[in-house]
Amino acid sequence: MTETAQLAVPGVEEHPSLALVNSVTESARGHRRDELETPESVRAWLLTRDLIDPDAVLYEYCRGRIVALRESLRDLFTAHTGGDVPPPEAVQALNSALTSVPGALLLRFDATTGFTRGADHPVTQVVEHVMALIAEDAATLLTDDEASMLSSCEADGCQWFFLRTHARRQWCSIRCGDRMRAARAYARKRGQRGIS
Repeated sequence: MTETAQLAVPGVEEHPSLALVNSVTESARGHRRDELETPESVRAWLLTRDLIDPDAVLYEYCRGRIVALRESLRDLFTAHTGGDVPPPEAVQALNSALTSVPGALLLRFDATTGFTRGADHPVTQVVEHVMALIAEDAATLLTDDEASMLSSCEADGCQWFFLRTHARRQWCSIRCGDRMRAARAYARKRGQRGIS
């Protein structure tokens, strides 16, 4: 599924943690598509979501940390949607990401813009800052009113999560819904042929 298609998944545009978890896809045939395969693709992914400055540089180490956070978030979302106990190491990974950068918004003054506030994170802490933002989003998503809406797609082979905007919604996207409806229609047709 393309990044454009991913944005049609309810909740992904508002929640970078959902977008991160859904940034990898494995097909039934074993084909894997990972939007975060290289440091450059991670940088592009983060830029698209305004999570880093355009001049930020990321390395393989940074990519590895973002991908590790993605796996921990997947474990947390899977446990939440399945009503299971989350792995303690996934909870710890999220908490580590939350506390990896200072939380104080510092006061700054610029002659053209006046007073502003913002977190101070040097270039060497770009990945920590991004991970903290995504972890904050995930923690909020898992604990606020939208927590009951977090769902996993019920389409065969789909591993994506979405916010269930309607009680009867089963699939993350129109594409998955169409695929499952077509499979059901095909199965009915085959069943009718077998009866006659």
